[in-house]
Amino acid sequence: MAASFDTDLTRPGVLRAGINLGNILLVTGKAANGDPEGVAPSLAGLLAEHLGLTVELVPFASPGEVADALAGDGWDIALIAEEPERAKTIAFVDAYVEIEATYMVPEASPLKTLADVDAPGIKIAVSDRSAYDLYLSRTLKSGELVRAKGLQGALDLYVNETLDALAGLRPALKENAADLGGQRILDGRYTAVRQAVGTKPENTTLQTAIAAFLKTAKADGTIAGLLKRFGVEEKLSVAV
Repeated sequence: MAASFDTDLTRPGVLRAGINLGNILLVTGKAANGDPEGVAPSLAGLLAEHLGLTVELVPFASPGEVADALAGDGWDIALIAEEPERAKTIAFVDAYVEIEATYMVPEASPLKTLADVDAPGIKIAVSDRSAYDLYLSRTLKSGELVRAKGLQGALDLYVNETLDALAGLRPALKENAADLGGQRILDGRYTAVRQAVGTKPENTTLQTAIAAFLKTAKADGTIAGLLKRFGVEEKLSVAV
């Protein structure tokens, strides 16, 4: 099967998969050879196996770096959140899991709802160029985003600068709240981040094959099994 995809691949027979190390729900460990482990790397491996290809995992520190690497031919597929700004250059085939995004605020904060956060003078720490940063950049009317590199950077900014709110994915915010103490996670969500598989726009043969694989993997329990295997079944949902 591999030969039919060679025109869509930089190296014949090898599927280079861009992996975002910054997503701690989808990359949960490291193999003995240094490769990332977790739902996203394993899904890339299963996809390559299905297509008759060898997988090569290409790690990046953040989703923004994954997206940027397209310009330098850094990968054949990318496993990052689908988002309109990224979709200008990346052809997202389909989402495989989704994660709620919300805010963490200090326990004593007067902010009670998601709408309360979008108000003049409210400063929100956020991981730069994350999917929810891009979403909030489009939709916030009055709240001010204050960006830092990566999840830890955003958390440090929230704490050290005593900002009003921390934007993030609900599972990670719950862990932050438990570690810090004295925090609240707001009910509801301002968006659901959908983690997807993207390709170069011109690689239509590969896109068709990936779409068929993901449809089956979602329906037959393959992706649900990966969530359970890596202990994130209570934090992620299989995308519909």
